[in-house]
Amino acid sequence: MTELFVAQGLKKSFVEGDREIIVLQGLDLVIQEQERLAIVGESGVGKSTLLHILGTLDRPGEGRLFYQGRDLAMLQDDQLSQFRNQEIGFIFQFHYLLPDFSALENIILPALIRGWSWEKARGGAMELLKEVGLQDRANHPPGKLSGGEQQRVAVARALILAPRVLIADEPTGDLDPHTAGEVEELLFQLNEKKGVALVVATHNWQFARRFERKMELREGRLFPKEFQ
Repeated sequence: MTELFVAQGLKKSFVEGDREIIVLQGLDLVIQEQERLAIVGESGVGKSTLLHILGTLDRPGEGRLFYQGRDLAMLQDDQLSQFRNQEIGFIFQFHYLLPDFSALENIILPALIRGWSWEKARGGAMELLKEVGLQDRANHPPGKLSGGEQQRVAVARALILAPRVLIADEPTGDLDPHTAGEVEELLFQLNEKKGVALVVATHNWQFARRFERKMELREGRLFPKEFQ
């Protein structure tokens, strides 16, 4: 399989008052094309920080991050923004949908920013709404959708630009168990159908068990995780 991300010696710390809080301590990671990777760990251990660095929303204090052999540290902020737009889709615990826009419009927006025509963007968004089972809810604003439906719209929005990597930070953490299971199943189906690599940080060990590869973040590094 093709290597997408290669992280070498990632370090990250934050200053809080007169203390330095070290989050990542020389972390190494390789992410393969189309793979499913679950990252688990205690709350506050740095899972979100790691995902933000992988998604180039943040830069490491030290270390190097490569994408298909390309050193991302060499890119300027505008180049990183373009890279994110083209290669990575994000899903967060809270959907962050725009309340004054319909489900369809929320999905379309990233494509319009990319420069797609309205017709092309609308066509792609409608196809994704069908894939996530919400074609009949296209014109509903987020406030008229259930929590699970809102998260499905967020998934579709993350996929509109056909990224190669889908990064999800606690994507089911705000949902009831039944709805969470539906969203989990959707993510796995999209991984298989679209060939997108799926990198998920989760507290839900039952969810994590379903991934081919599971890593635990502790003491600033990743370790293989096996569930009994």
